[in-house]
Amino acid sequence: MSQPCLVPAPARLTLDEGSPFLLASDVALVMTTDAAGVADAAAELRRLIAARTGIRLAAPTPANGQEPHLRLSLEHDGPAESYRLSSDAGAVHVAGADAAGLFYGVQTLVQAITTDASGWRIAAMEIEDTPRFAYRGVMLDVARHFLDVATVCGYIDRAAGLKFNALHLHLTDDQGWRIQMHSRPRLTEKSATSSVGADGGGFYTHEDYRAIVAYAGRHHMIVVPEIDGPSHTHAISLAYPELCAPPVVSAQLRRQSEEDGSALPLGGVAYEGIGVGFSSLRIRDEATYTFLADVLTELAALTPGPYLHIGGDEALGTDAEDYDRYIARVSRLVAETGKTAIAWHEAGVCGGLAEGTIGQYWGFVSPTDGMDEKTRGFVRRGGRVILSPADAIYLDMKFDPDSPLGLTWARGVTSARRSYEWEPTAVIDGIDQAQILGVEAPLWSETVRTSADIDALAFPRIAAAAEAAWSPALGALPLRTWESFRARVGGLGPLWRSLGIRFTALSEIDWTPAEPITVQGDNT
Repeated sequence: MSQPCLVPAPARLTLDEGSPFLLASDVALVMTTDAAGVADAAAELRRLIAARTGIRLAAPTPANGQEPHLRLSLEHDGPAESYRLSSDAGAVHVAGADAAGLFYGVQTLVQAITTDASGWRIAAMEIEDTPRFAYRGVMLDVARHFLDVATVCGYIDRAAGLKFNALHLHLTDDQGWRIQMHSRPRLTEKSATSSVGADGGGFYTHEDYRAIVAYAGRHHMIVVPEIDGPSHTHAISLAYPELCAPPVVSAQLRRQSEEDGSALPLGGVAYEGIGVGFSSLRIRDEATYTFLADVLTELAALTPGPYLHIGGDEALGTDAEDYDRYIARVSRLVAETGKTAIAWHEAGVCGGLAEGTIGQYWGFVSPTDGMDEKTRGFVRRGGRVILSPADAIYLDMKFDPDSPLGLTWARGVTSARRSYEWEPTAVIDGIDQAQILGVEAPLWSETVRTSADIDALAFPRIAAAAEAAWSPALGALPLRTWESFRARVGGLGPLWRSLGIRFTALSEIDWTPAEPITVQGDNT
């Protein structure tokens, strides 16, 4: 009996000896209620089955005894986002504890579809599944290169299919400001036109941003917007030069400029290189905090999710005392909007950090330079931690030394195996599972310009991050091993191709060949 290729690995999977469920155009799609969450899940299931198999199921019907049928319900009494899936020759039933759980059960069902001489089929099995961590995120950097609404929504589709539930948008950096602020219109007039390599800029209007938030919501994802500071703020100097200190040009920055041929940063002039740490807001000027209060209040009003990200990383040009002052003020500004602040791990040692601030760790799987102690600071102040170890799940790292995409600063090329073989609870001593809010896989855009670039860098390694975020601990299940993962991900190749995901077929993975798709039925 072959193992279904399910990613992330479910908490409990039992295969039965019975005959499989055969999927065809005459299969009924049954909803036990017309609640919005069930109807949305039914629409998603029809869309995915059509893409995967060419079969176009008829519109869903109320519950009845007709067989064969696919049944969707909210009849599971498990925790939030959990689901139960059962299948035999007569029916497949997906029951969610809530709308999100049902949506995730639908993703699992579609992954379980295989084909042989008898046609499209779903093995007889029972699944009980629940997420390990509450926060399962992906990050897109839209500041180094702007990515339009359609590209962002396409990434939401892909991430939601792997049970991620948060999209972190890195909206501001040295190279550009990407969100319209009615309170500060010069930001999009003057700070949004540049990017790495002079590739052009762009920004999201309020309507664009609301469209992204709404699309994410329909896929059971929150949006976490980031306004980085006090460094990564050079773009602000184009619109409000009085708020920014002069760039601090280090020897490292000069070397970076020589390597990539970019000009050194100059206040008030667009920066198109990839150097970091040279910019800083004027920490002791009250005008800075008036500006930030305007921006954070407006952004909070646009964002229904609970978090605002304040950055805090790589402030190499900022005095340590000033850095502490900045983080204390800005984390409290976020609290005043009714949101919870998230900050990169450097902020964890700031004495004035607002209680409950979430820390995001971006160091290596084995911490260096006291990064672990900084991260523990968030827990001491009543917060929790999001893990984003750069040498495992930074998706912008090269997957091959010859790839034109990606960087290598996080311990060189990051293989799929290295992306997979790490355990969240083993990264920071003294931080246990209860103190970990979740896992997030960032994708920085120094070399990313298109949705195809995103696919090539993210897939298949994004699946490793998904499994770290959703599934039980590494080694806790027979499925939670590298050998199992490389086979299961390889089995998703046909599904990913049918969904238009332009993944990189890494040689580490046992890829299943593409399958011909024949459209069956004409129901819409």
